[in-house]
Amino acid sequence: MNTKRFIRPVRSVTSRSGLAAVLTLSCTTIAVIGVANSSSANAATPKVSLGTAADFAVLAGSTITNTGPTTITGDLGLSPGTAVTGFPPGQVVGTSHSADAVAAQAKADLGAAYDDAAARATNSTIPVELGGTTKTPGVYESAAGTFGITGTLTLDAQGDSDAVFIFKAASTLITASASSVTLANGAQSANVFWKVGSSATLGTYSTLRGNVMALASITVTTGTTVDGRVMARTAAVTLDSDTITRPASVEQPTSPVASATSLTTSVNPAVLQQAVTFTATVVAGSGSGIPVGLVAFTDRSALLGVVALNATGQAVFSTTSLSVDLHLIQAFYIGNAGFLGSESPKIYELVQTG
Repeated sequence: MNTKRFIRPVRSVTSRSGLAAVLTLSCTTIAVIGVANSSSANAATPKVSLGTAADFAVLAGSTITNTGPTTITGDLGLSPGTAVTGFPPGQVVGTSHSADAVAAQAKADLGAAYDDAAARATNSTIPVELGGTTKTPGVYESAAGTFGITGTLTLDAQGDSDAVFIFKAASTLITASASSVTLANGAQSANVFWKVGSSATLGTYSTLRGNVMALASITVTTGTTVDGRVMARTAAVTLDSDTITRPASVEQPTSPVASATSLTTSVNPAVLQQAVTFTATVVAGSGSGIPVGLVAFTDRSALLGVVALNATGQAVFSTTSLSVDLHLIQAFYIGNAGFLGSESPKIYELVQTG
């Protein structure tokens, strides 16, 4: 098996010299990339990634039921249930997905986001009642397992538009009639997350800001305004003459995850013109994600080739062109938006005359 076949996944380049010219990948360049990608994550509370669920203003598991002239700006999704009723008179300024692949993926991403929020370390354990208080960025939990809002809750970002607020309720979130959540000093609804262990009920003519992620159901009573999302994992979302608007700000990526790269060889020592296969394996430093992107294989300062990682996080490079010598082989994972770059230990590959 020759080198050219293994480089084929890099479709924009047809030769080894072209590959080197386009990517400018020398051993030194790739090492610099690895250093640039190794910066530490911001110490502030990271945002909860909603994945494809970020496209939705309303997402539910069993049913979505509406009464009256509700307006939803953003997509509406239901999975695995199929019963969506009350549209019209309700209006969806977006796309409706009922028990299709898009809704199923969004529900899966919602599950991951819910689990992420639930696992966040709590900064402060606070009383049930949030009304009449001001909260700064952080992760909050109720000692009683439930949160309520009577009056006004103010979320103060202290000048940081990326500030994240996470409220974790083991059981319920209940907001009183005419209650409200207001944003101050750069706070954004997109960065506010309500993790609810059972069900949420939003009182009549109340205003809530942020992303409600309930394990069971969400009831949005008459005249409620939600600047954010209402997303129920397993049960129903019930609406009544409400206004629900997906936050205008786009989903921001979470901090890249560290990676680790290992390298093995199929035969060592090898004889001249014998096929030698090098396999680089890239794994995430944390979580269950599988890194994607490119791996560059080098022999001391010379670039041998670049191969895309497969679905299992491996890049395989084979060659019959190694000269009689003691070669110093290394693999460099270049990284991408989700994973930091890393480099493998060096392998001494001996090629003999035979």
